[in-house]
Amino acid sequence: MPIPEVPVYKLIEETTKRLPDKVCMINFDGKSYTFSQLNAAITRFAKALKSLGIEKGDVVAIDMPNSPEYVIAFHGILKSGATITTLNPLYKEKEIAYQLNDSKAKAIITVNPILPLIETLKEDTFLEHIIVVGFPQEKKGVFDFWKLIETSSDVKLKEEFNVKEDIAVLPYSSGTTGFPKGVMLTHFNLVSNIKQTLGTGEIKEEDRVLAFLPFFHIYGMTVLMNVVLAAGATIVIMPKFEMEAFLSLMEEYKITKTYIVPPVALGMTLYPDLKKYDLSHLISITSAAAPLPIEVGRRLQELLPHVIVKQGYGMTEASPVVTINPLEKEKVKLESVGVPIPDTQLKIVSLEDPKKILPIGEVGELAIKGPQIMKGYLNRPEETKKVLTEDGWYLSGDIGKLDEDGYLYILDRKKEMIKYKGYQIAPAELESVIMSHPAVADAAVIPKPDPEAGEIPKAFVVLKENVKVSQEELMSFVEDKVAPYKKIREIEFVREIPKSSTGKILRRVLIEKERTGGREGT
Repeated sequence: MPIPEVPVYKLIEETTKRLPDKVCMINFDGKSYTFSQLNAAITRFAKALKSLGIEKGDVVAIDMPNSPEYVIAFHGILKSGATITTLNPLYKEKEIAYQLNDSKAKAIITVNPILPLIETLKEDTFLEHIIVVGFPQEKKGVFDFWKLIETSSDVKLKEEFNVKEDIAVLPYSSGTTGFPKGVMLTHFNLVSNIKQTLGTGEIKEEDRVLAFLPFFHIYGMTVLMNVVLAAGATIVIMPKFEMEAFLSLMEEYKITKTYIVPPVALGMTLYPDLKKYDLSHLISITSAAAPLPIEVGRRLQELLPHVIVKQGYGMTEASPVVTINPLEKEKVKLESVGVPIPDTQLKIVSLEDPKKILPIGEVGELAIKGPQIMKGYLNRPEETKKVLTEDGWYLSGDIGKLDEDGYLYILDRKKEMIKYKGYQIAPAELESVIMSHPAVADAAVIPKPDPEAGEIPKAFVVLKENVKVSQEELMSFVEDKVAPYKKIREIEFVREIPKSSTGKILRRVLIEKERTGGREGT
């Protein structure tokens, strides 16, 4: 399909020309914006950034929950020529500092509750400017978001973009090393994925989409923010998920499409008052970011027979959409993550030899090719070479198979990431934190299946001789140092951690031990 070679914000401008007076965003509190209001705010914010000295190629961070200001900031940064890096607002000091320094972010947009933390980090990062939504008064280096927009000077915005090379967004994806990597997504990557997703007919102009999934995550960023706006549809924005608010907003705004993660699907099936809400306008519920247990999907489909319940699949390195089930109920295969979106090729390759393509039905590693595949990892050429082949295929690290109809099934992960409620957690990062406790001699962290969260981090810990510490104390120690979703949920004390001859932790041994219920006393 034709992909225009334009910067991402141009898609908003095009929609504004077509639908200037249509409401494009409604905040959970009822405040709404038309496309022309949104586009004007984006332009003024871009000019405000330029007046602060933000130049093409500079990195600007966003660290805040979903809000209309997030959308304005996102596209304003792009229109200024800068690159965005998005942070999880739950991140703590060490996690924020790492990303700000790795990306060399020059400015950050945040909210009042996070401001004190950002201010403490400013001297140890590249930050020059802090822009705050809801900030009552300005001080040196700290600016109020809306005041900046209202007083922005009429500087000229240069529209010189090399869309296939210029980095639009730099989201961070945790690797199995425990060090998150900046994923370089160009303007062309994002525009391609927006147009590819629209090409499936998934979101149309008349749709109203409820967005609680965070915009800092590539799923929320592309599907819920950018695809919806490019389609000329309307986003109803939630800053965080709460079941009652979620169902109430769906009823109030006659939501037609919603995009969720598996824990929300499970929560809906267990919610006793689900039937009290009028969800008659809802056409589809799409689950992604982690595998949807088939029994949960079936139960949700039974509870909402008029709705199409289905799965999709993607990853940060693919901007992110790769596959999705069709919108025709008779074509949905609930246990599958669907078929490739336009201009996307898939193949299953041998785990031993990625050059060997496996036949239909055989299990191997999924490889993906398409215009949405990342440019590479920031300042990590060797890591990039490991996953991007010379002929443009991305080795996903996910294990799956294809059926005779072209539907993809994800069975496991070659990578060792833990997926907790759609969030990715690197085992090595948690192992490093646990090992910093004075009582710990060795540690390994694995994913443990959990019906609500998908997976939880479980730690196996070897204590130093003649030292005692409780599981609760260790879990609390880790909790104080990481974002809430990363905390260890279970600890088992063991005599030793299984390792290879090269010292690599054999997590598969521990995972198998966990599955079979094998216990080892201390």
